[in-house]
Amino acid sequence: MAPAGDGDRYGFAVDDGPVLPDPRSRRLPDGPDGRSAVVDHSAYAWRNGSPKLRLRGAVLYELHVGTFTPEGTLDAAAGRLGELAGLGITHVELMPLCPFPGTWGWGYDGVAPWAVHEPYGGPEALKRFVDAAHGLGMGVVLDVVHNHLGPSGNYLPVFGPYFTDAHHTPWARR
Repeated sequence: MAPAGDGDRYGFAVDDGPVLPDPRSRRLPDGPDGRSAVVDHSAYAWRNGSPKLRLRGAVLYELHVGTFTPEGTLDAAAGRLGELAGLGITHVELMPLCPFPGTWGWGYDGVAPWAVHEPYGGPEALKRFVDAAHGLGMGVVLDVVHNHLGPSGNYLPVFGPYFTDAHHTPWARR
């Protein structure tokens, strides 16, 4: 059998159950309920190294990918980074990028913390965005949510006892 390659789809079945996405998926091309896809991160040819930035005196711009441009994608946002740099912005903070159901949302109900919401352009678009920001001398900060998961695509309870009933919350239960 040949090893899996970039873009190959896969999933896991537990105890003869349905095939589910990998909870550590790097890409969910069909959304949080679809199969995972292999991502070869080494295939991307970076053009720009990380700028040497200091946090003292930093000027952050919090950016929601879905609303920053009419297209609502990382590539469209990357095309406007020069405007932010011209304002003196030193770091762009991207609001949560984890996959969530549908096209538009705040991202705070995402799953698969290592994947990028596909309508935003997926992991390759994030690499292009970071590369463009670094080319302008800007840093990129990610707003991440590790304390809860959205209900759609949250299959962790199938894979193990990751959650507790000791605390009651609308998050992280299916």
